[in-house]
Amino acid sequence: MKKTLSLSILLVICAATPGLAHTGLGPEGGFTSGFFHPIFGWDHVIAMIAVGLWGAFLGAPAIWVLPVVFPLVMAFGGALGVMGVPVPAVETGIALSGVILGLAVAFAVRAPLWIAGILVAVFAVFHGHAHGTELPEAANPFAYAAGFVIATGLLHLAGIGFGLLVRAPGGQWLVRAGGGVIACIGAAFLFGYA
Repeated sequence: MKKTLSLSILLVICAATPGLAHTGLGPEGGFTSGFFHPIFGWDHVIAMIAVGLWGAFLGAPAIWVLPVVFPLVMAFGGALGVMGVPVPAVETGIALSGVILGLAVAFAVRAPLWIAGILVAVFAVFHGHAHGTELPEAANPFAYAAGFVIATGLLHLAGIGFGLLVRAPGGQWLVRAGGGVIACIGAAFLFGYA
């Protein structure tokens, strides 16, 4: 049952339409816009799933620490964006989050929790800043923020669900392959192919 649910969540996420997170088309508004912002942007999807995957791969306490650190620090990055504080290379940082976190899963990197937490936090600043720069134009910035935080949490849960396959026979290779796919998608964003 758990494997079926995890696979179903992953399939729903994979069915999302590509690259609509930073189109600049129309005003952002309310909860629904905030919720769909990370889900319809593959650059966000891959990083947030990778956080859950890596946390599941590392096991307790990383399985819950990394997905908690990300939205907390993302809120800080969002505040920087709302205040207009410049953060250099935001889109590059977002793309690198997919590459590096995907490679961490693909190569089964067993980093100490504090290093994994710092790495996730650094990438969360870039993701938050991207969201925050769009918040001032939102019709309802608080509802928008609530939507993207909830979607972020769901993407982390999808990553954790898929990552729990490491406990199954042969599952570790499937999870590592997922990390490789994430790294490749991140590289496509990094080099402008996506």
